[in-house]
Amino acid sequence: MNRIPEAIILAIGMALLGWSVKSGIDNFSNKDRKVTVKGLSEREVKADQVTWSLSTNEMGNDLPTLYENINQKTGIIKTFLKQNGIEEEEITVNPPTVNDLESNQWSDNRKNFRYIVNTTLTVSTKKVDLVNKAIFQQAELLKQGVAIEGSNPQYEYVSFQQMKPEMMEEAIKNAQKTADQFAKASQSELGKIQTAGQGQFEIDNRDQNTPYIKKLRVVTTVTYSLKD
Repeated sequence: MNRIPEAIILAIGMALLGWSVKSGIDNFSNKDRKVTVKGLSEREVKADQVTWSLSTNEMGNDLPTLYENINQKTGIIKTFLKQNGIEEEEITVNPPTVNDLESNQWSDNRKNFRYIVNTTLTVSTKKVDLVNKAIFQQAELLKQGVAIEGSNPQYEYVSFQQMKPEMMEEAIKNAQKTADQFAKASQSELGKIQTAGQGQFEIDNRDQNTPYIKKLRVVTTVTYSLKD
């Protein structure tokens, strides 16, 4: 009779041990269950910084005359830029450079001139619209005898850093939506984030015809735990 309580205690102990083992197995199993998804965030924005280089040259044999002519051209270009809303401090004029065709021993100079004098003006401004307008009006310079070479502007979106937190948040939310769909399909519940990548940000031109429109893109990788 005295052994009956001992048997009951032993049975309870065995049941608790079995439950503990099952719980441990379940926890171990759940621990290894996870899903890794990617989240995307995209934006189309207008460039807020532009660098525009305008180069011109003079060819001839008399250097003093060439320098005078190139300075006149420089003045015409600066006036043109200012008339289109570009400020003096946004214009940089590089010193003229001289290419002496007869100084190159490998050059077969059969031209009617010896020197080529080049100069470049560089505009750096946030006035993207005004620069775009001026680009389409370059014919005004031709009317004044100034030919522009290599005038392809470079557009940037310098406010990108300010948008990174917002885009990262959106990318993570999109990743969570995908993970939720996976969890429901597998009859599971979505758990906590186990790992999350910072994401790779990219800035590209939307297309080759509108380089002043930028496409921002970030993809982040997130791993969630899954629960039954």
